[in-house]
Amino acid sequence: MIAVHFGAGNIGRGFIGCLLEKSGYEVIFLDVNDSLVDELNRQDSYQVIETGDGAETYTVRNFRAINSREHKPEALAALAEAEIITASVGVNVLKFLAPLIAEALAMRVSPTPVLVMACENSINATSMLRGEIESISPNVLTRAVFADTAVDRIVPIHKDSLTLDVVVESFSEWLIDSKPIGANLPNLEGASFVADLHPYIERKLFTVNTAHVALAYCGQAFGAKTILEASKIPEVFEILNGVLKETSSALISRHNFDADIHQKYVAKTLGRLLNPDLNDTVLRVGREPSRKLSRNDRLVAPAAILAEIGVEPKYLLTVIGAALKFKDDTDPKVAELRTKLETLPTDQFILEVMGIASEHPLAPALKKCVNDAK
Repeated sequence: MIAVHFGAGNIGRGFIGCLLEKSGYEVIFLDVNDSLVDELNRQDSYQVIETGDGAETYTVRNFRAINSREHKPEALAALAEAEIITASVGVNVLKFLAPLIAEALAMRVSPTPVLVMACENSINATSMLRGEIESISPNVLTRAVFADTAVDRIVPIHKDSLTLDVVVESFSEWLIDSKPIGANLPNLEGASFVADLHPYIERKLFTVNTAHVALAYCGQAFGAKTILEASKIPEVFEILNGVLKETSSALISRHNFDADIHQKYVAKTLGRLLNPDLNDTVLRVGREPSRKLSRNDRLVAPAAILAEIGVEPKYLLTVIGAALKFKDDTDPKVAELRTKLETLPTDQFILEVMGIASEHPLAPALKKCVNDAK
Protein backbone atom coordinates (compact mmCIF):
# COMPACT_ATOMS: atom_id res chain seq x y z
CA MET A 1 0.00 0.00 0.00
CA ILE A 2 1.25 3.47 -0.90
CA ALA A 3 0.50 6.76 0.86
CA VAL A 4 1.86 9.99 -0.61
CA HIS A 5 2.31 12.90 1.77
CA PHE A 6 3.00 16.46 0.62
CA GLY A 7 5.40 18.12 3.06
CA ALA A 8 8.39 16.33 4.59
CA GLY A 9 8.86 18.83 7.39
CA ASN A 10 8.53 18.14 11.09
CA ILE A 11 4.74 17.84 11.05
CA GLY A 12 4.78 15.61 7.98
CA ARG A 13 7.45 13.30 9.39
CA GLY A 14 6.39 13.49 13.03
CA PHE A 15 2.63 13.26 12.70
CA ILE A 16 0.73 12.23 9.56
CA GLY A 17 3.61 10.46 7.83
CA CYS A 18 4.42 8.57 11.01
CA LEU A 19 0.81 7.44 11.51
CA LEU A 20 0.52 6.34 7.88
CA GLU A 21 3.69 4.27 8.21
CA LYS A 22 2.37 2.74 11.44
CA SER A 23 -0.75 1.79 9.49
CA GLY A 24 1.28 -0.32 7.07
CA TYR A 25 1.75 2.11 4.19
CA GLU A 26 4.94 2.87 2.34
CA VAL A 27 5.08 6.63 2.80
CA ILE A 28 6.37 8.69 -0.12
CA PHE A 29 7.13 12.24 0.95
CA LEU A 30 6.84 14.92 -1.74
CA ASP A 31 8.78 18.10 -1.04
CA VAL A 32 10.76 20.77 -2.89
CA ASN A 33 13.55 21.05 -0.32
CA ASP A 34 16.54 19.39 -2.02
CA SER A 35 18.61 18.80 1.11
CA LEU A 36 15.65 17.36 3.06
CA VAL A 37 14.67 15.01 0.22
CA ASP A 38 18.28 13.88 -0.19
CA GLU A 39 18.63 13.24 3.53
CA LEU A 40 15.41 11.21 3.63
CA ASN A 41 16.69 9.06 0.78
CA ARG A 42 20.11 8.62 2.43
CA GLN A 43 18.70 7.42 5.74
CA ASP A 44 16.85 4.14 6.22
CA SER A 45 15.00 5.33 9.35
CA TYR A 46 14.27 8.26 11.64
CA GLN A 47 12.80 8.54 15.12
CA VAL A 48 9.67 10.27 16.36
CA ILE A 49 10.44 11.17 19.97
CA GLU A 50 7.41 11.94 22.11
CA THR A 51 7.33 14.12 25.20
CA GLY A 52 4.57 14.29 27.82
CA ASP A 53 2.26 11.74 29.43
CA GLY A 54 2.83 8.22 28.14
CA ALA A 55 5.68 9.33 25.88
CA GLU A 56 7.22 6.74 23.56
CA THR A 57 9.81 6.76 20.78
CA TYR A 58 8.89 5.24 17.43
CA THR A 59 11.23 4.40 14.56
CA VAL A 60 9.85 5.12 11.08
CA ARG A 61 11.40 2.89 8.40
CA ASN A 62 9.12 2.41 5.39
CA PHE A 63 9.52 5.69 3.51
CA ARG A 64 11.21 7.47 0.63
CA ALA A 65 11.12 10.99 -0.77
CA ILE A 66 10.75 12.69 -4.15
CA ASN A 67 11.48 16.29 -5.09
CA SER A 68 8.17 17.06 -6.78
CA ARG A 69 9.58 20.09 -8.58
CA GLU A 70 12.76 18.51 -9.95
CA HIS A 71 11.35 15.01 -10.55
CA LYS A 72 7.76 15.61 -11.60
CA PRO A 73 7.27 12.33 -13.56
CA GLU A 74 8.25 10.28 -10.50
CA ALA A 75 5.96 12.38 -8.29
CA LEU A 76 3.06 11.93 -10.71
CA ALA A 77 3.62 8.18 -10.86
CA ALA A 78 3.56 7.91 -7.06
CA LEU A 79 0.40 10.00 -6.79
CA ALA A 80 -1.33 7.99 -9.53
CA GLU A 81 -0.63 4.69 -7.71
CA ALA A 82 -1.40 5.84 -4.16
CA GLU A 83 -4.26 4.62 -2.00
CA ILE A 84 -4.03 7.75 0.16
CA ILE A 85 -2.81 11.30 -0.57
CA THR A 86 -2.31 13.65 2.39
CA ALA A 87 -0.76 17.08 2.86
CA SER A 88 0.55 19.25 5.69
CA VAL A 89 2.04 22.21 3.85
CA GLY A 90 -0.04 25.15 5.08
CA VAL A 91 -3.48 25.97 3.78
CA ASN A 92 -2.21 28.77 1.53
CA VAL A 93 0.03 26.31 -0.34
CA LEU A 94 -2.73 23.85 -1.23
CA LYS A 95 -3.58 25.68 -4.46
CA PHE A 96 -0.07 24.95 -5.72
CA LEU A 97 -0.55 21.21 -5.15
CA ALA A 98 -3.81 21.06 -7.09
CA PRO A 99 -2.34 21.00 -10.64
CA LEU A 100 -0.04 18.10 -9.80
CA ILE A 101 -2.82 16.11 -8.11
CA ALA A 102 -5.22 16.80 -10.98
CA GLU A 103 -2.67 15.55 -13.52
CA ALA A 104 -1.99 12.44 -11.45
CA LEU A 105 -5.70 11.67 -11.10
CA ALA A 106 -6.03 11.82 -14.89
CA MET A 107 -3.28 9.16 -15.10
CA ARG A 108 -4.90 6.90 -12.51
CA VAL A 109 -5.84 3.39 -13.74
CA SER A 110 -7.10 1.82 -10.50
CA PRO A 111 -10.92 1.64 -10.32
CA THR A 112 -10.72 2.43 -6.59
CA PRO A 113 -10.74 6.17 -5.84
CA VAL A 114 -7.77 7.52 -3.91
CA LEU A 115 -8.52 9.06 -0.52
CA VAL A 116 -7.34 12.70 -0.42
CA MET A 117 -7.00 14.59 2.88
CA ALA A 118 -5.47 18.00 3.55
CA CYS A 119 -4.30 17.83 7.16
CA GLU A 120 -4.08 21.54 7.95
CA ASN A 121 -4.97 23.91 10.78
CA SER A 122 -7.95 25.23 8.88
CA ILE A 123 -11.65 24.54 8.52
CA ASN A 124 -12.55 22.54 5.37
CA ALA A 125 -9.00 22.49 4.00
CA THR A 126 -9.65 19.37 1.93
CA SER A 127 -12.76 20.98 0.45
CA MET A 128 -10.60 23.96 -0.55
CA LEU A 129 -8.14 21.61 -2.25
CA ARG A 130 -10.99 19.82 -4.02
CA GLY A 131 -12.28 23.15 -5.28
CA GLU A 132 -8.86 24.02 -6.70
CA ILE A 133 -8.67 20.66 -8.48
CA GLU A 134 -12.22 21.04 -9.79
CA SER A 135 -11.35 24.43 -11.31
CA ILE A 136 -8.50 22.78 -13.23
CA SER A 137 -10.00 19.46 -14.28
CA PRO A 138 -13.51 18.66 -12.99
CA ASN A 139 -13.62 15.33 -14.81
CA VAL A 140 -10.97 13.77 -12.55
CA LEU A 141 -12.94 14.25 -9.32
CA THR A 142 -14.60 10.84 -9.64
CA ARG A 143 -11.17 9.23 -9.26
CA ALA A 144 -10.77 10.52 -5.69
CA VAL A 145 -12.65 10.77 -2.42
CA PHE A 146 -12.05 14.04 -0.57
CA ALA A 147 -12.44 13.94 3.23
CA ASP A 148 -12.00 16.93 5.50
CA THR A 149 -9.98 16.39 8.66
CA ALA A 150 -9.16 17.96 12.01
CA VAL A 151 -5.58 17.48 13.19
CA ASP A 152 -3.87 18.35 16.43
CA ARG A 153 -0.30 17.72 17.54
CA ILE A 154 2.27 20.24 18.78
CA VAL A 155 5.68 19.93 17.15
CA PRO A 156 8.31 22.26 18.64
CA ILE A 157 11.13 23.96 16.78
CA HIS A 158 13.45 21.42 15.18
CA LYS A 159 16.89 21.00 16.68
CA ASP A 160 19.56 20.65 14.01
CA SER A 161 21.39 18.03 16.01
CA LEU A 162 18.42 15.68 15.63
CA THR A 163 18.72 15.56 11.80
CA LEU A 164 15.59 13.75 10.58
CA ASP A 165 14.43 12.83 14.08
CA VAL A 166 11.43 14.80 15.32
CA VAL A 167 10.35 15.69 18.86
CA VAL A 168 6.56 15.80 19.25
CA GLU A 169 4.09 15.83 22.08
CA SER A 170 2.62 12.46 23.02
CA PHE A 171 -0.91 13.78 22.45
CA SER A 172 -2.27 13.65 18.91
CA GLU A 173 -5.71 13.82 17.37
CA TRP A 174 -6.62 13.03 13.76
CA LEU A 175 -10.35 13.21 13.09
CA ILE A 176 -11.67 12.38 9.62
CA ASP A 177 -15.10 13.07 8.12
CA SER A 178 -16.56 9.64 7.41
CA LYS A 179 -19.44 10.79 5.19
CA PRO A 180 -17.57 11.03 1.86
CA ILE A 181 -15.81 7.70 2.48
CA GLY A 182 -18.85 5.59 3.26
CA ALA A 183 -18.77 2.14 4.84
CA ASN A 184 -15.29 1.04 3.74
CA LEU A 185 -13.24 3.05 6.19
CA PRO A 186 -9.48 2.53 5.98
CA ASN A 187 -7.59 1.24 8.98
CA LEU A 188 -5.52 4.26 10.01
CA GLU A 189 -3.46 4.19 13.21
CA GLY A 190 -4.31 7.08 15.52
CA ALA A 191 -7.24 8.31 13.40
CA SER A 192 -10.93 8.47 14.30
CA PHE A 193 -13.82 8.79 11.86
CA VAL A 194 -16.75 11.04 12.77
CA ALA A 195 -20.05 11.76 11.02
CA ASP A 196 -19.98 15.49 11.84
CA LEU A 197 -16.48 16.93 11.80
CA HIS A 198 -17.24 20.64 12.07
CA PRO A 199 -17.72 20.84 15.88
CA TYR A 200 -14.39 19.10 16.46
CA ILE A 201 -12.54 21.34 14.01
CA GLU A 202 -13.87 24.42 15.77
CA ARG A 203 -13.21 22.97 19.23
CA LYS A 204 -9.55 22.48 18.35
CA LEU A 205 -9.20 25.74 16.42
CA PHE A 206 -10.92 27.91 19.04
CA THR A 207 -9.16 26.25 21.99
CA VAL A 208 -5.66 25.07 21.07
CA ASN A 209 -4.89 27.50 18.26
CA THR A 210 -6.61 30.49 19.87
CA ALA A 211 -4.76 29.93 23.14
CA HIS A 212 -1.46 29.49 21.32
CA VAL A 213 -1.71 32.80 19.43
CA ALA A 214 -3.01 34.58 22.53
CA LEU A 215 0.26 33.68 24.24
CA ALA A 216 2.25 34.71 21.16
CA TYR A 217 0.65 38.08 20.40
CA CYS A 218 0.09 39.21 23.99
CA GLY A 219 3.41 37.72 25.06
CA GLN A 220 5.26 39.83 22.52
CA ALA A 221 3.38 42.91 23.72
CA PHE A 222 4.86 42.25 27.18
CA GLY A 223 8.36 41.52 25.87
CA ALA A 224 8.30 37.71 25.86
CA LYS A 225 10.33 35.80 23.28
CA THR A 226 8.88 32.32 23.87
CA ILE A 227 5.47 30.84 24.62
CA LEU A 228 6.59 29.53 28.01
CA GLU A 229 8.03 32.91 28.93
CA ALA A 230 4.74 34.54 27.91
CA SER A 231 2.73 32.15 30.08
CA LYS A 232 4.68 33.24 33.16
CA ILE A 233 3.66 36.89 32.76
CA PRO A 234 0.61 37.38 35.06
CA GLU A 235 -1.12 39.83 32.71
CA VAL A 236 -0.73 37.48 29.76
CA PHE A 237 -1.92 34.45 31.74
CA GLU A 238 -5.00 36.41 32.82
CA ILE A 239 -5.76 37.19 29.16
CA LEU A 240 -5.21 33.53 28.24
CA ASN A 241 -7.70 32.34 30.85
CA GLY A 242 -10.18 34.98 29.78
CA VAL A 243 -9.85 33.97 26.14
CA LEU A 244 -10.45 30.30 26.95
CA LYS A 245 -13.57 31.17 28.95
CA GLU A 246 -14.86 33.17 25.99
CA THR A 247 -14.12 30.52 23.38
CA SER A 248 -15.67 27.90 25.68
CA SER A 249 -18.86 29.97 25.84
CA ALA A 250 -18.87 30.30 22.05
CA LEU A 251 -18.33 26.57 21.49
CA ILE A 252 -20.89 25.42 24.06
CA SER A 253 -23.45 27.84 22.64
CA ARG A 254 -22.76 26.81 19.06
CA HIS A 255 -22.34 23.03 19.42
CA ASN A 256 -24.04 22.21 22.72
CA PHE A 257 -20.89 20.63 24.16
CA ASP A 258 -21.12 19.24 27.69
CA ALA A 259 -19.60 21.97 29.87
CA ASP A 260 -17.74 19.62 32.23
CA ILE A 261 -16.26 17.54 29.41
CA HIS A 262 -15.23 20.66 27.55
CA GLN A 263 -13.56 22.10 30.65
CA LYS A 264 -11.44 18.95 30.89
CA TYR A 265 -10.44 19.47 27.25
CA VAL A 266 -9.43 23.08 28.06
CA ALA A 267 -7.39 21.95 31.08
CA LYS A 268 -5.65 19.32 28.93
CA THR A 269 -4.89 21.99 26.34
CA LEU A 270 -3.30 24.27 28.92
CA GLY A 271 -1.08 21.45 30.14
CA ARG A 272 0.03 20.75 26.57
CA LEU A 273 0.80 24.37 25.73
CA LEU A 274 2.82 24.84 28.91
CA ASN A 275 4.92 21.69 28.49
CA PRO A 276 8.53 23.02 28.74
CA ASP A 277 9.69 20.43 26.19
CA LEU A 278 7.37 21.99 23.60
CA ASN A 279 8.44 25.60 24.14
CA ASP A 280 8.14 27.64 20.96
CA THR A 281 8.92 31.20 19.93
CA VAL A 282 6.27 33.89 19.77
CA LEU A 283 7.49 34.73 16.25
CA ARG A 284 6.85 31.26 14.86
CA VAL A 285 3.46 30.88 16.54
CA GLY A 286 2.38 34.39 15.57
CA ARG A 287 3.51 34.36 11.93
CA GLU A 288 1.05 35.23 9.15
CA PRO A 289 -1.26 37.25 11.42
CA SER A 290 -3.58 38.22 8.55
CA ARG A 291 -4.53 34.56 8.05
CA LYS A 292 -5.13 34.14 11.76
CA LEU A 293 -7.32 37.25 11.75
CA SER A 294 -9.50 36.01 8.88
CA ARG A 295 -13.23 35.52 9.26
CA ASN A 296 -13.32 31.77 9.91
CA ASP A 297 -10.10 31.45 11.87
CA ARG A 298 -9.17 31.32 15.54
CA LEU A 299 -9.79 34.89 16.71
CA VAL A 300 -12.49 36.64 14.70
CA ALA A 301 -14.74 33.57 14.33
CA PRO A 302 -15.31 32.92 18.07
CA ALA A 303 -15.51 36.66 18.75
CA ALA A 304 -18.22 36.94 16.07
CA ILE A 305 -20.17 34.02 17.56
CA LEU A 306 -20.20 35.76 20.96
CA ALA A 307 -21.16 39.13 19.48
CA GLU A 308 -24.05 37.49 17.63
CA ILE A 309 -25.50 36.19 20.92
CA GLY A 310 -25.02 39.53 22.64
CA VAL A 311 -21.83 38.78 24.57
CA GLU A 312 -18.86 41.16 24.43
CA PRO A 313 -15.65 39.18 23.59
CA LYS A 314 -13.40 41.33 25.79
CA TYR A 315 -10.33 39.12 25.93
CA LEU A 316 -10.52 37.97 22.31
CA LEU A 317 -10.59 41.63 21.29
CA THR A 318 -7.46 42.20 23.38
CA VAL A 319 -5.67 39.45 21.44
CA ILE A 320 -6.96 40.81 18.11
CA GLY A 321 -5.55 44.21 19.05
CA ALA A 322 -2.19 42.64 19.91
CA ALA A 323 -2.20 40.69 16.63
CA LEU A 324 -2.65 43.94 14.69
CA LYS A 325 0.49 45.30 16.40
CA PHE A 326 2.53 42.11 16.02
CA LYS A 327 6.10 42.70 14.79
CA ASP A 328 8.30 40.36 12.78
CA ASP A 329 10.74 41.83 10.25
CA THR A 330 11.27 38.39 8.67
CA ASP A 331 7.59 37.76 7.86
CA PRO A 332 6.37 39.55 4.70
CA LYS A 333 2.77 38.92 5.78
CA VAL A 334 3.32 41.17 8.80
CA ALA A 335 4.50 43.98 6.53
CA GLU A 336 1.57 43.36 4.20
CA LEU A 337 -0.88 43.60 7.10
CA ARG A 338 0.75 46.80 8.34
CA THR A 339 0.50 48.36 4.87
CA LYS A 340 -3.21 47.56 4.68
CA LEU A 341 -3.70 48.90 8.19
CA GLU A 342 -2.07 52.20 7.27
CA THR A 343 -3.65 52.66 3.84
CA LEU A 344 -7.17 51.21 3.92
CA PRO A 345 -10.16 52.95 5.51
CA THR A 346 -11.11 51.19 8.75
CA ASP A 347 -14.35 49.64 7.47
CA GLN A 348 -12.64 48.39 4.32
CA PHE A 349 -9.75 46.92 6.32
CA ILE A 350 -12.15 45.06 8.61
CA LEU A 351 -14.11 43.70 5.65
CA GLU A 352 -11.07 42.75 3.58
CA VAL A 353 -8.89 41.25 6.32
CA MET A 354 -11.46 40.02 8.85
CA GLY A 355 -14.51 39.44 6.66
CA ILE A 356 -16.79 41.43 8.95
CA ALA A 357 -19.28 43.86 7.38
CA SER A 358 -20.07 47.18 9.05
CA GLU A 359 -23.55 46.01 10.10
CA HIS A 360 -22.24 42.97 12.02
CA PRO A 361 -22.53 43.29 15.83
CA LEU A 362 -18.77 42.73 16.19
CA ALA A 363 -17.90 45.60 13.82
CA PRO A 364 -17.96 48.51 16.36
CA ALA A 365 -15.49 46.75 18.67
CA LEU A 366 -13.24 45.80 15.75
CA LYS A 367 -13.24 49.42 14.57
CA LYS A 368 -11.82 50.46 17.94
CA CYS A 369 -9.12 47.74 17.74
CA VAL A 370 -8.11 48.74 14.23
CA ASN A 371 -8.07 52.48 14.96
CA ASP A 372 -6.00 51.91 18.10
CA ALA A 373 -3.49 49.91 16.06
CA LYS A 374 -3.08 52.52 13.32
